[in-house]
Amino acid sequence: MSFEVIANTRTLQGTGASRRLRRAGKVPGIVYGGKGAPIAIETDHNDLLLKLKKQAFHSSIIDLLVDGKKEQVLLRDYQTHAYKPLVLHIDFQRVDATHELHVKVPLHFVNEDVAPGIKLGGGLVNHVMTEVDVQCLAKNLPEFIEVDLGNMNIGDSLHLGELKLPKGVKLGHHAAADAVVVGIVGKGGGAAEETSEGEGEAPAAA
Repeated sequence: MSFEVIANTRTLQGTGASRRLRRAGKVPGIVYGGKGAPIAIETDHNDLLLKLKKQAFHSSIIDLLVDGKKEQVLLRDYQTHAYKPLVLHIDFQRVDATHELHVKVPLHFVNEDVAPGIKLGGGLVNHVMTEVDVQCLAKNLPEFIEVDLGNMNIGDSLHLGELKLPKGVKLGHHAAADAVVVGIVGKGGGAAEETSEGEGEAPAAA
């Protein structure tokens, strides 16, 4: 999926200028990184709000047109109103095709309904992570990483090091290979509950 954001350079800055932009249906923002200098921008609020609702927008290479000039960027940060559907500010980072990106990519869990631990054992899925930090070149950036639960039984867990990563993609520096991504537990806690009950009964037996 590809995304395009149309923006213009923003000459007036400061709190007052940002308020006026928002009243006019615009969102103030900034583009930074790469070989270019940081540029203050403004873009259409409603269009941006719709794009932010799409999960892929948060982990895709975006075509940003600033005054008609296109460059590729990543969404790095954005601020929203505490309770209104309003985007207050947005940050984009330029993408360098020759340098690896460090990006959080969402996990898509599949085959939960046919996993033996769920279909036959009546277990429950415990999602420990919903995204993972990866490193790759811009051309290899995946929209998501699929996690197949089709063979998992009660008590099984899947770790970061066991994920099937797309070609050219590797775990980020701070991603521990032995960290648990997802597991299947029995209803009521399964083995974990039995252990805690045993620990609680031991003093009484003594």
